[in-house]
Amino acid sequence: MTIFVAFVFVYFLAYSALQATLLALSLREVKRHSGRLLASGLRRVARSPFAPAVSILVPAYNEEGGIIESVRSLLAQEYPRFEIVVANDGSTDRTLERLIDGFRLRRVERPIPPFVPHAHVRGVYAPSARLNLLVVDKDNGGKADAMNAALNFARYPLVCAIDADSILEQDALAKTLVPFIENPEQTIASGGIVRLGNGCATESGRITEAALPRNWWAMFQVVEYLRAFFGSRPGWTAIKGLIIVSGAFGVFRKDVVIDAGGYSTATVGEDMELVVRLHDVMHRRKRPYR
Repeated sequence: MTIFVAFVFVYFLAYSALQATLLALSLREVKRHSGRLLASGLRRVARSPFAPAVSILVPAYNEEGGIIESVRSLLAQEYPRFEIVVANDGSTDRTLERLIDGFRLRRVERPIPPFVPHAHVRGVYAPSARLNLLVVDKDNGGKADAMNAALNFARYPLVCAIDADSILEQDALAKTLVPFIENPEQTIASGGIVRLGNGCATESGRITEAALPRNWWAMFQVVEYLRAFFGSRPGWTAIKGLIIVSGAFGVFRKDVVIDAGGYSTATVGEDMELVVRLHDVMHRRKRPYR
């Protein structure tokens, strides 16, 4: 019993030391990143014609209630060159119809790129107006399969993974792309900060009022998100040990993701699995990366 108690004590002591170290590293990284944002001039970055183009990939399954608001928030991004690729993953509700009616889409003929495998594509839709939007309608295959379909149809060298029920702040894309602008050769992934929308008010794809959720369980989740995104992941980034870029909002180099084989459909944690595989690919090829 004494040995067991000693083991538990040493374990929690080591765990606490690790968390304290990560917290200190995270504080340093957050300060450094904030300084880079000020130095780079975010407005200048957002309006620069030299900013890298990015394709925003949106997997959608039975999202008729919020898909229009989500796409509108993406279209409102303060960024010069981007497109939105929505992959309707065989929804059984009116997700596709809402998109067609909301953005006046029409069916178009597009070749299906063969970069990564995915379920059968039933049709491709584009707006008649000059909106940077493409909707891919496909058989159901799960979120990872929908991401692979959207990845195939993406035109730009950077891809942004986002959940269909997420709403981005107007400068979110520009902030997350700063590492790619600073070091385009080595940066292969960059994650944004995800917060809960519970309790917030939205209008036309924008958050008009930020508030905390009333549910206590959701409140605890808010605290956990803050701990992870401010007190843990920046620290892991500092020692090149970050193993997850959230599937709710993250940017990747398209060629590296394709080289790694795209998203795995054999796991429920496709975002973490992809990042671990990216580490493996870059290490095996002995290429420097961030």
